[in-house]
Amino acid sequence: MKVLTKNRLLFIYALILFVVIQILYSVGILNNYYMQIIDIALINIILATSLNIINGFTGQFSLGHGGFMAVGAYTAGVLTTLIWKVGQMQALPKFSLFIIAVLLGGVVAAIIGILLGIPSLRLRGDYLAIVTLAFQEIVRVGINAIDYVGGPRGLLGIPRLSTFAMIYFFTLISIFIMKNIVYSTVGRAMKSIREDEVASELVGVNTTKYKVMAFSIGAFFAGVAGALLVHVLQLAHPTMFGFTSPSIAGPLSILVMVYIGGAGSLSGSIIAAVVLTVLSELLRLGIDSLNGLHIFPFTIGPEWRMVVYAVLLIVVMLYRTEGIMGQREFKILVPEEEEKNATGSA
Repeated sequence: MKVLTKNRLLFIYALILFVVIQILYSVGILNNYYMQIIDIALINIILATSLNIINGFTGQFSLGHGGFMAVGAYTAGVLTTLIWKVGQMQALPKFSLFIIAVLLGGVVAAIIGILLGIPSLRLRGDYLAIVTLAFQEIVRVGINAIDYVGGPRGLLGIPRLSTFAMIYFFTLISIFIMKNIVYSTVGRAMKSIREDEVASELVGVNTTKYKVMAFSIGAFFAGVAGALLVHVLQLAHPTMFGFTSPSIAGPLSILVMVYIGGAGSLSGSIIAAVVLTVLSELLRLGIDSLNGLHIFPFTIGPEWRMVVYAVLLIVVMLYRTEGIMGQREFKILVPEEEEKNATGSA
C-alpha cells in the first residue's frame, strides 16, 4: 500500500509539472523554441536512463545505443511516412497509428538487441565495447545504402507527430517501468553482475540471460526515443546516429550524460539529460554568436560542442569520479520497502 502511495505521488508531481509547463506555454512565457528544447530533453531522459540500464546497472560497456535509436527511428518513420502515410489522416487514426509505430520501433530495436546480445554478451569490457560500436556503424552504413529510406539523403517528410504531451507521457511511463525493473529481482541480478560477475555466476545467477535482458530493455527504450526524435525533427538521417554525431541527442552525448549523472542512478541520468541538453543549446547559440561577430578567420562548427562535453566529462571524472549522483536516487524513485531495508541494514 505504501509503495502504491509513493507511485501515486510520483504521478501527482509529474502531473503538476505537466500542467505548469502547459500554462507557461499558453501565456507565452514558453514559446515553440523552448518547447522543442524541453521535448529533446525529455527524449534524452529516455535515452540516458535506458543506456544506464546496460552500462550503469549491469556494468556492461555498450557503445551501440545509436544503432538501436536508428532502428527505432527508421522503423517508425517508414511506417508513418511511407507505408501508412498518416500525414493526411484525421487526428484519431493518425495518432493511434503513430503510437503503434513508436512501440513497433521499440520492439524491432529490442529484437535486434537480443540477436546482437546472445552471441556478443559473452564478451566483456573492451571487446564488448568494440562489438557494439561496430554494430552501430553497420546499422548506420546499412541505412545509408538503402535507397527506399532515402539513403544518404535521409528520410524526409516525416510528419511532426511527437507533441509535448505525447513525449511527456512516454518519458513518464519509461521512467516508471525502468524504476520498477531496477528494484525488482531482475534489477538485483543485474546489479550483482555489475559488482562481481564471477561471484554472481557462482551463486547461480544466469549472467548471460540477465545481460541479454538488460540489452533488450535498453534497446527497446532507445528505439522508442529514436522514433519520438525523428517525429520532432521531421527527418531521419544516417549521420544523426553516428557515434560522434554533433546532434543534440547524439550517442556520444547520451554516453556522457550517463557518466556525468552517475552510472547506476536513474536520477543522475535525468539531471544530466536536462542540464546537458540545455547546455548544448546554449553552446550552439554561443557558437553562432561568435561566428556572427567574425572574430576568427574561420567558422566554428557545431561539433565543437563535443569538445566542451569532453572537457566537462574530464573535470567531473577528476573531481567526482562517481558522477553527480553516484548510485543514489531521488527518494521519490526508491520504493519504501527498499528504503526501509537500507535503513535497517545501516
